[in-house]
Amino acid sequence: MTLAEKILAAHAGKKKVQPGEFLDVPVDLVMTTDATGLISLQQFQKMGARKVFDPKKVVLVMDHFVPSRDVDSAETVKALREFAREQGVHFFDVGRAGIVHVLLPEKGLVLPGDVAVGGDSHTCTYGALGAFATGMGSTDIAFAMAFGRTWMRVPESLRLIYHGLPGPWVGGKDLILHTITQIGVEGANYQAMEFGGQAVAALEMDDRFTMANMAIEAGAKAGLFQVDDKTRAYLKDRARKSHPEYSADPGAPYARTVEFDVTSLEPQVAFPHSPGNSRGVSRAQGVFIDQAVIGSCTNGWLGDLRAAARVLKGRQVHPGVRCIVIPGSQEIYLRAMKEGLLETFVRAGAAVSTPTCGPCPGAHMGVIGAGERCISTTNRNFIGRMGSPRGEVYLANPAVVAASAVAGQIVHPREVAEK
Repeated sequence: MTLAEKILAAHAGKKKVQPGEFLDVPVDLVMTTDATGLISLQQFQKMGARKVFDPKKVVLVMDHFVPSRDVDSAETVKALREFAREQGVHFFDVGRAGIVHVLLPEKGLVLPGDVAVGGDSHTCTYGALGAFATGMGSTDIAFAMAFGRTWMRVPESLRLIYHGLPGPWVGGKDLILHTITQIGVEGANYQAMEFGGQAVAALEMDDRFTMANMAIEAGAKAGLFQVDDKTRAYLKDRARKSHPEYSADPGAPYARTVEFDVTSLEPQVAFPHSPGNSRGVSRAQGVFIDQAVIGSCTNGWLGDLRAAARVLKGRQVHPGVRCIVIPGSQEIYLRAMKEGLLETFVRAGAAVSTPTCGPCPGAHMGVIGAGERCISTTNRNFIGRMGSPRGEVYLANPAVVAASAVAGQIVHPREVAEK
């Protein structure tokens, strides 16, 4: 069996499963946020549920519209806060939280071998830890909260092998943008993307989280990495319970295998209006920008902030550009502060925000207007994603975004940082 099949079979109590088979799967974690959680709460009550199946396995994270941007968002958070207090579930609010897909791995709430479901499409982020994690609709999340189970059709698996080692200024964001462009935004529809190869083994955890996060942008059900020493090191002081580690069997059947040589891959830039519309940064240079955003569940990790600070240190954001930096969690914010990264950003003329999804879904903290261009480390650049449908969003890694903020136009990081 493949890695995804191994995890699902173990949870369903079966020796073997195969693609297309329907399973009744116990879950290890159910998550929702202020973006969709109110609908789940309403459905939970509508079905007559009284108690969640296990308070220790249900998590509510306030991240999309916080600090509350308006009365509606304040009322939503209030309702979820009261539900969490009543049920005794995990609840993460302003000042103690962060963006959900950064926060949950950080808190050790998702572990290798887990099945995790969340009311957000980028729940697949946790696959970087060797978990089967997937996003679901609000009604399915309500059912899982009440019963601790969900139905699932076993997905086919797509094996992605990355040969060689990435060059300077190239990381997980570039690998996944290149992958989505090559296989298409429907190239992994309802499949489990399984990442491997020399380049993947060399990636740090921050980059793996980025790749798993964007599996959904190719239509995938999940994106998974094999557990290795880097995974174990990340979990060393986070995991509070034992957990199994699964691996794919040699000769396991995959829907297909796609191989890449990333030795000469340059930093990628996804042009509007799709993550599958990327090209090398050398073919994007000269596109003038109005805003640069560094952060989100995709690239709000500490390694991302370090990469951006390396470019911005001792330099100034272009006077015609607004640069916004959003750490992925309170812990990352604090560590960035201790390392002097936040001072670097502020001295460069960037605004540093409390952890929030904010501008990524066009909620607040950096919405763009008609005719404006934004280069961002976020995961989606659909029409109207970050504000006006007449605005444009370009996706890139943190170093490219930082360099572009300085230059006022999209450039290769070496054009700024190596001069």
